[in-house]
Amino acid sequence: MTAERTVPSPGVPPRNHQSSPVSVMPQRGSTTGFRVTAPRAPARPASPVPLLVADGVAALLGALTLPGSQRHPVFVALLIAASLLLRQRDTRPPVPVLLEEMPSVLGRVAVVWLALAALVAAYRPEHTLSGRALLTGLVVQAAAACALRGAVHGRRRAALLRHPHTALLVGPVATAQRVAAALLRHPGCGVRPVGIVAEQPDGTDGLPVLTTGEEVKRAVIQNGVQAVLAVHPCVRNEQGPLLRALADSGCEVWEVDADTPSYAAKERLAGFCCRRLDLSPERRDSVGKRMLDILVSGTLLLLVSPLLLACAVTLRICDGPGVVFRQERIGRNDKPFTLLKFRTHRPVDEHESATRWSVANEHQMRWFCRMLRRTSLDELLQLWNVLRGDMSLVGPRPERPYFVAQFSQTYPGYAARHRMRTGITGLAQIHGLRGDTSIEDRSRFDNAYIDNWSLWQDVCILLRTAVALVRPTGS
Repeated sequence: MTAERTVPSPGVPPRNHQSSPVSVMPQRGSTTGFRVTAPRAPARPASPVPLLVADGVAALLGALTLPGSQRHPVFVALLIAASLLLRQRDTRPPVPVLLEEMPSVLGRVAVVWLALAALVAAYRPEHTLSGRALLTGLVVQAAAACALRGAVHGRRRAALLRHPHTALLVGPVATAQRVAAALLRHPGCGVRPVGIVAEQPDGTDGLPVLTTGEEVKRAVIQNGVQAVLAVHPCVRNEQGPLLRALADSGCEVWEVDADTPSYAAKERLAGFCCRRLDLSPERRDSVGKRMLDILVSGTLLLLVSPLLLACAVTLRICDGPGVVFRQERIGRNDKPFTLLKFRTHRPVDEHESATRWSVANEHQMRWFCRMLRRTSLDELLQLWNVLRGDMSLVGPRPERPYFVAQFSQTYPGYAARHRMRTGITGLAQIHGLRGDTSIEDRSRFDNAYIDNWSLWQDVCILLRTAVALVRPTGS
């Protein structure tokens, strides 16, 4: 659980929050208002059905190797279901290579068969799988899965060679031309660059350079552009509005590390490290995330209700009426909501509460209020915000409207944090970004969390937050 505790500075962000110039597109014709006249359907990834069929058939072939007495319909169904449920979501552009995914395929098949053997031994000890039956089924399913998946990938690569994805490159012209030349030398990548979006042409030969929104729009429509490659680390921040507009028009957006690799990535495009960016205006929370929120927040509220009551009574005795502090914060899709906390400090007035970065002054607080802040117990009431659906357990921390407006103008990517429900804790907070720390760094961590969200990542963040609360370092 986290809180924003900083040195007060009226109307001005904290001292560590360094601003940087923002370039949204060329002055010759801004593309920040870029829109395709007739919005296209978002680019759809390859259908998962062929690979689902391949994995299902492989599991069935493996099950058929079982001796007749052990080939129970329930166990066969469980084997096939487990093989399909353990499939890894594919994000590699545009078609993965079988040899690269073979370790994960073999690992999943081994886990499924070991689990099946344990299940049979537990419920039908008289039909326990022998080592030979287990090894035979595992080998047959693994071989069939590799062969069938390889056939699917081969067909997709052949189709991409005939009809490659058209792409625009965004970034410095020299770097973009170099990446484009590599892609053209390696048609097996399935990507055909058709133009470069830059602030101004540099006179070099190669792909046409597009410098106005009208040129970009025309290129997208005429070439049926399906992908956008940001070829420089600064592009994501400096050209954020353009990239989001292209994503809204139906393009997939990828970040390509064109120089010395600065981040680890499993994905490769013509030898360059790359990763897909999620720039959609809203990142929908999964059913699993919401169920985790309801389960954990509801359980914690029941468990800590005596503690909440004790804190409320003690706070009322020590600091007078007005135990609960309510403040407007900005949540998902820029919608305001009322955040709840225990009141540990009383601002001069509502204007100070809404526009001053922090009104905290611990040396003037009563001992109990300082203890609540130091242990983050004042944040426990936000579990009610989570249960109501205003917040999530894990997500970007919500901020007041006054500062959201300031930071959205100053820090590229800050507004994109509101694609997902805000949270009590987050990736930025477990990396020490709370209190008087860089807003730019927080935005980067928050967007990285959203781009790479998974339910397991939420669980890890919650566990690390719990460990931090056991040994509080102060706030």
